[in-house]
Parts: sequence; structure tokens; C-alpha cells
Amino acid sequence: MMREKAQTGMAQYRPLTVGAGLGSMLGSGVIIGLSATITVWQKGFGLDNMQIGILSGALTFAIAFGSLFAGKISAVFGLNRAFCLLNLFYAAGMAVCVCSTGFGMLLTGVIVTGVASGADLPVSLTVVSRAAQDEGTAARLVSSTQVFWQVGIFLSYICSFVVSAMSGTVGARMVFAILCAISLGTVVWRGKLKQGSGLRQENRLGQAKEAQTAVQELSVKELLDGPDGMKYRGLFLGILVFYVCCNLLANTFGQFQTFTLVQADASQGFATGVGIVLNLLGLLTISFFAAASGGKYRNRLFAAGIVVQCLAMVGMALGAGSLWALVVCIGCYNTGGQFSGEAMYKVWVQESFPVGARTSLQGFINGFSRLCCGFFAFVTPALVMPERIRLTMFGFAVLVAVGGAAGFGVIRLQKKHGIHC
Repeated sequence: MMREKAQTGMAQYRPLTVGAGLGSMLGSGVIIGLSATITVWQKGFGLDNMQIGILSGALTFAIAFGSLFAGKISAVFGLNRAFCLLNLFYAAGMAVCVCSTGFGMLLTGVIVTGVASGADLPVSLTVVSRAAQDEGTAARLVSSTQVFWQVGIFLSYICSFVVSAMSGTVGARMVFAILCAISLGTVVWRGKLKQGSGLRQENRLGQAKEAQTAVQELSVKELLDGPDGMKYRGLFLGILVFYVCCNLLANTFGQFQTFTLVQADASQGFATGVGIVLNLLGLLTISFFAAASGGKYRNRLFAAGIVVQCLAMVGMALGAGSLWALVVCIGCYNTGGQFSGEAMYKVWVQESFPVGARTSLQGFINGFSRLCCGFFAFVTPALVMPERIRLTMFGFAVLVAVGGAAGFGVIRLQKKHGIHC
């Protein structure tokens, strides 16, 4: 009976969760869409490795810029209006990519799309977390958007695999055209939510929450320097360190997985086909985590995920030079990362801070980590070449350990302050 009641309760949020989740799907879609087609653009436009690094780095910097200004965007235009319209800019950027005639035009489209995607994520997560009637429901709703993030990865690999045999840049243009169409569909879906009851319900629940606490209107700086500043600073620092570490890994494998496999003598078709299989595994795993994210086993799953990711990095280092060793270890990494990666970070931010500060905090952490990833993307193509990949993966194992330590610090602080046990 209780289970049926919980399922019925979650069903009322489904239209809003889909609306937010579509934004997450587009966010991962542009990252993986560029990653899976980057060798196609390289051959079609005659790009060198430096230009490949610039494209990947520019996308990451653009996402960072959008994330950093998400709070200001929602303050100026209103949370719901930003939620409904940001994907119009995403569609415009994708259209530029589809019509690009060279490196400069492609770079412009990637930047426009990245800014819109970066701003949309903190906004959409705040919208769904405000709508939840309690923190357990909020955790499940936020982690459910990560299922859509994984769907975006999965669909991008499927599209890239289907068009991998096409000549020139036709296949890559088709992938970006599909993303453009989905973004326009997202604008329509969110517009219907605004006209219907979805966003009105979110407004009522959000206002009710804000009426219960006096810190909702504080800026991020005031929040971290306020009476509860020590509590929030500890959580903020722990989440920031964790997310920078895990995002450096996720960004590397997100943007350069296909590139890495091709450098290990895989064909474009094989590399994108492997991406489909591995991300189907990731989709199943994140679906399981979404159901467990509001429960008592969440922290145990986090610990297991950290161990699996660390072992996967060591396995790639020891098996460097073997294509199948790379494939197996990337699969292990994709599985472990669902329990101790992006989804956990999003839940932590939304449940650890007051509602009114979440968009700005999530945007800042997203933006800062993406800036780090952007700088790292310039050197990543060199680091994942066969002659250097062994040392790189040992370094990544250390990065997983540092991120895990920060994550366990967040868990300890949450227990101390009664946020999640």
C-alpha cells in the first residue's frame, strides 16, 4: 500500500520531471554528440588536433559560462521563464552547427549551444526540487533527471553509430539536426507546462517552502558568510572538490571516449557501437540509482561506486595498449560513476542548501568545474594517446580517490546536520 502511494505521489511530478529531464538529455547530447562525431568533423573539414582541442575546450568553457550566470539569468527573467525559453538558444546554436561550412562556424554554434545548456541545468534542477513536497521526493526527482542525461548519451551514440558510414560531414550534421529538433520539442513541452498546472504547482510549493525559512533571499556570499556559514561552507567545499574531480573524469570520457578508442586502432563504427553498449549499461545503472537515491542505501552505493571507478582506472593503466582492456574498464567506470558521480552531486546540492540559493550554487559549482575541464580539454588529446595513456590513468585513479575522500566528507557533514542519514 505504501509503495503504491509513493508511486502515485511521484506520478504527479512526471510532466515536470520530463520537462527538466529533456534539458539534461540535451546537455549530455551536445557533449557526446560532439565527442562521437569529432573525428568526422576532423576529416570533413581537415582539422588538426589543436583545433579538435579548441572545439572541445570551447564547449566546456561555454557550458561553464552559462552555469556561472544561471542564477543571474533566473533572477532577471524569472525562474519559470528561463526554464521555458533557454532551449530556444540551444536550438539556434545547433542550427549553426548543422549549417557550418568550416571550423569558425562550427565553433560559433558549439559556443552558443554550450552557454544555453550550461544555464539550463541549474535552472531546471531548481524547478523540480522546489516542486517536491519533501527532501526524499526531491532527491528522487533530481536523480531522475540524471536518467535523461544518460538517455542523451545513449541516443547520441546510437545516432552517431547509424551515420558513421556516411561520407563527409553529412552524418555529423544529422546528429546535430536531431538535437536541434529535440530542443525545439522541449521548448513546446515546457511551454505547455507553463500554460497548464505543472509550473503553477511548482510555484505554490516553492513559495510555501520559502515562507518557512528566512535565508531564502540571501545571496550565495551572504549564505556562506551568514550565521550558518560554517555549515554551508563545509558542504560547499566538499561538494566542489568532489565534483571537480569526478567531472574531470566524466568530461574526459564524455568528450574523448570515441577519440581514445580510435587512437587505439578502433574504427569509427566500432568506437560508437561500443559507446551504445556501455551507455545502455549506464542507463540501467542510473535508473536503479534514481530509485535508491532517497533511501538508506545511497551512501553504500556511493562507496561501491568509488571503489569500482578507482579499479577501472588502474585496470586501464595496466591494460594500456589493449583495445578490449580499454572497453571493459570504461564499462566498469560507466557503471561505478552512476553511483558516485553527476547524479550524487546534483542531489547533494539540491538537498544541502536553501531553495533560493540552489540555482546560483549549482551554477557556480557547475561553472567552476567546467572551467577546470575546459583547460584540461586542451591537453587531453595528448594525454590519451597510446604512448601516454598508462600514466594518465594512474593519475585518474588518484583523482578518483581525492574526489571520494571529499564525497565522504560531505556524507559526514550531512549526517552531522541531519540532512541525510
